[in-house]
Amino acid sequence: MTHVSPDADRAAAPARRAALTALAGGAGALLSAGCTPLGVSSAARSPEGAGPSGSPSAGGPTPGVMTLVEDPDLNFNALLALGASGQGAAEVGEVLTAVRAINEAGPSARSWTAVFEALGDRLTKAPEGPAPDRRTTRSRALRAAQYYGQALFFVLGSDDPGREERLYRAGRDAWDTFCSLCDPAPVTARVPYGRTPMPVWFFRPDTSARRRPTVILTNGSDGQNVDMWTYGAAAALERGWNALVYDGPGQGQLLFVDQVVFTPRWETVVGPLVDWLTARDDVDTGRIALTGLSMAGALAPRAAAFEPRIAALAAMPGVLRPWLGFPAEIRRILTPDPRETNTLWNKEVVPALSPEDAATLRKRMEPFSVRAMLDARAGRMFTDFSTPARRVRALDVSGVVGRITAPTLVLDYDFEQFYPGQPRDLYDRLTAPKDYVKLTAATGAQLHCSPMAPQQHCEVVLDWLADTLRTR
Repeated sequence: MTHVSPDADRAAAPARRAALTALAGGAGALLSAGCTPLGVSSAARSPEGAGPSGSPSAGGPTPGVMTLVEDPDLNFNALLALGASGQGAAEVGEVLTAVRAINEAGPSARSWTAVFEALGDRLTKAPEGPAPDRRTTRSRALRAAQYYGQALFFVLGSDDPGREERLYRAGRDAWDTFCSLCDPAPVTARVPYGRTPMPVWFFRPDTSARRRPTVILTNGSDGQNVDMWTYGAAAALERGWNALVYDGPGQGQLLFVDQVVFTPRWETVVGPLVDWLTARDDVDTGRIALTGLSMAGALAPRAAAFEPRIAALAAMPGVLRPWLGFPAEIRRILTPDPRETNTLWNKEVVPALSPEDAATLRKRMEPFSVRAMLDARAGRMFTDFSTPARRVRALDVSGVVGRITAPTLVLDYDFEQFYPGQPRDLYDRLTAPKDYVKLTAATGAQLHCSPMAPQQHCEVVLDWLADTLRTR
């Protein structure tokens, strides 16, 4: 861990025509603002740190055995799955065997989705031999939730994008099975949010009425509940904390089933969660912490800026402007005139996109536009770029972080590929008590969200929360 931040990209902006030409040539790194990167077209990919043959060099972000798939997007997902094995949310042998099958079939969204969906299906069925006990069924269900989530992430780039909701429901069923077999099982509820209540899972170390510190775990733009188990829930329980997992707007059930998109006013999401927690006898209402993973590194600070009952905040990483997670070539077509923007989008950008980049943008925009999601499920590119793009841009929290009063931890990562420089920028703007920690390649914790080192990630965050709230 270090305290050195990456330099922000301050290159001069080319003219719009030049930018679109670059995008058409595959130069735009169409990155997700969630926890998983999505694709530069294969013809344009040149992994950072790659040598002349394209193989990862020792100085790159995924040297040697850390590159399991040549496609960097699929490889990132493979690393996430391997990292989750430390909390039982994957099995190393299962992931490596799946990756081998994908490589043999030819790495693609199609092969990735098919292999991981089949793995999820296998784990939801009874294994051969003796009937499984509760612990075996619970373990298999948690891993199935991971593998369905892997399939879900790339389904819009497969040959059957219409099964997106079915894959989500399969993963959700596996998650719910896992939860029902936990000891104790989490308390489930529907917390009010507008016209569509949010599902929550309240994990406790035991069923006593002892008041305990509690952490609210906030997902990014493309994570599933199983990721919150890996990135905080399990670690919190081990330390005697409660942990609240939830689907907010633009996430999980609210997105894939209820069709509710992201809101920039995340305090309207967290406020009702805090109301629900403070009504419980087993929550220490003075020690409620909030974490935000990936794009939620902007959502959680926004909530903390307006919700005074948050006693400690962790932004993982710190994010000021999620819109900057999109390449400049895409950002520049967003003009004040929606008609002009959409004309540029439909006539100049869309025709130039590779199939991989088109799938990337469909995935990126679906949490911000129901129309974009439904078009993506039908295998079509959405025509209204202006509406979801403005919703992404509205997530900018640069003007409100000065309102945060809760002690705040800002994480950063070596080779942060989505928001380089933003964690340090957010840290510098904070006026509350604050700490900045950078997770590094020296311990295998590089890349956005430390996919290979979620246990290190949790150690840093939970230890900081314990010190800050004096719960050791």
